[in-house]
Amino acid sequence: MSKQKRLTEMTRSSGWAAKIGPDVLAQVLCELPKNIKDENLLVGIETSDDAAVYKINDDTAVVLTVDFFTPIVDDPYLYGQIAAANSLSDVYAMGTDPLLAMNIVCFPEGLCTTTIEGILRGGHDKVREAGAMVVGGHTIEDKEPKFGLSVTGFIHPDDVMTNANAKVGDILVLTKAIGVGVINTAFKAGVAEDKSYEEAILSMRTLNKFAKDAMMKVGANSCTDVTGFGLMGHAFEMAEGSNVSIKMHTDKIPFIFGALELAAMGIIPAGAYANMKHIEDEVSVDEKVEQNVIDCMYDPQTSGGLLISVPKEKEADILKALEDNVTPYAVIGEVVEKEKHYILVD
Repeated sequence: MSKQKRLTEMTRSSGWAAKIGPDVLAQVLCELPKNIKDENLLVGIETSDDAAVYKINDDTAVVLTVDFFTPIVDDPYLYGQIAAANSLSDVYAMGTDPLLAMNIVCFPEGLCTTTIEGILRGGHDKVREAGAMVVGGHTIEDKEPKFGLSVTGFIHPDDVMTNANAKVGDILVLTKAIGVGVINTAFKAGVAEDKSYEEAILSMRTLNKFAKDAMMKVGANSCTDVTGFGLMGHAFEMAEGSNVSIKMHTDKIPFIFGALELAAMGIIPAGAYANMKHIEDEVSVDEKVEQNVIDCMYDPQTSGGLLISVPKEKEADILKALEDNVTPYAVIGEVVEKEKHYILVD
């Protein structure tokens, strides 16, 4: 499901968005009706959550999401894996496992069949790794390749995790390093170290399954995945939806190897500036925090980790649950009473 707070980021590369401008398009889309009245719609679009959730009966709700994007790596198979992991992540963020997936494929005339096969095979293998099934899809001809998935999962209505239930006193756990947008930008410019690029690739193709298992095992309060709106943007959505403020400690945040150094050189994706422009009035940053750190916190992530709000008394439990299968992870902040700004950074 599209996130209202990320419409600009999501539409930037489309042809019709380019003609009228993404900011105008985002404004138009935000004017569309959002207040859908149905008692069985447990999660809609009002809180910019990661997926829609609809209650079927007292024991079952269906989780629905969709995501796709243009290639961010040259290797078709890796691109397919990363796009699939990114799409599957929304279901994990809601607290359950994906079950069914359908391909969304756009490709230009003349694109070789080997490339298309590589993309689809990468996506298929990642879906299988998640324990889900690819059951169909849709293709269209387009000037630029695009790939992703619509994904369906099922969950008990009482177990639904949302981004709008963080509680004062909770700690915030992040389950992947940030900075992949900076690394991808640097790689395209030919200035990223192999170690940085390999770390970014591994992060993007890693499923959030084990992070989801850990938070559900210990009983988290709230969750979102960190993707195109960046760490700062998704933390803002959680804070706004929960009517709290979130403090983040920059010395605790894990960064992809080399990301801070590259950001200090000015190698920053355009999406980071768009994210910053969108919410900068809602953020308070301590003057001691360096600009390259802030830039990386706004950096649009692809297939990023989960940002989990957990009761303080369960800190040891979730860290123990994460340690065997999730690397890196860190406690990066806490939830406090609502202040003037939704996000406080030190």
